[in-house]
Amino acid sequence: MDIVVKGRKTEVPERFRKHVAEKLKLDKIQKFDGKVISLDVEVSKEPNPRQADRSDRVEITLRSRGPVIRAEAAAGDAYAALDLATGKLEARLRKQHDKRYSRRGNGRLSAAEVGDVVPGTAAFDEDGELVNDQAAQEVPTTKFGSLEVQGEGPLVMREKMHVAAPMLLDQALYEMELVGHDFYLFVDAETKEPSVVYRRHAYDYGVIHLRTDPLAADEAGGAGGALGG
Repeated sequence: MDIVVKGRKTEVPERFRKHVAEKLKLDKIQKFDGKVISLDVEVSKEPNPRQADRSDRVEITLRSRGPVIRAEAAAGDAYAALDLATGKLEARLRKQHDKRYSRRGNGRLSAAEVGDVVPGTAAFDEDGELVNDQAAQEVPTTKFGSLEVQGEGPLVMREKMHVAAPMLLDQALYEMELVGHDFYLFVDAETKEPSVVYRRHAYDYGVIHLRTDPLAADEAGGAGGALGG
């Protein structure tokens, strides 16, 4: 895999291209993500003299089989901007790597241990027959606001409130890739309605627009279904 360095409305000197290759060590990056497909570095320059301290901007885009990771920074020269952007990229790669590692079975239970740890789990005898436990049939009910849950399973209800400015669809896609999530909730700047962009297959994306309609209250299903399709 090669590193592609390009300039946007500016020339990129050969000296800087060599510096990029020295700064972005591929072997180090592949330790965090061994499925890297491409690594692009784009350099742009701000012509406004009032922004001389942020005149050079470097954006690094890493594409792999997982989510696209971007890191960008601006400084007084391209070399300083590259240093800042590289630091951000490594931090995000490390975070993504740690997230994948933590999902690979830390604290994962075997099938034989589930019955001992999770309350209300069906029990089986030595012959593999289901044990008819009368106590297990008396399932407790718990209410979380308007939601009623049966059993004592590991359900966690957490509510968050975010303040967000309306944005266009392409900005929402960029923000989703930037944070490395599979979906992103935003307020559409054109319709002023809540919408969701999400990753479908490979590099394809989907978008769900939610339109307020009081007459739809009696209809089953609607936009509350799972993301996909």
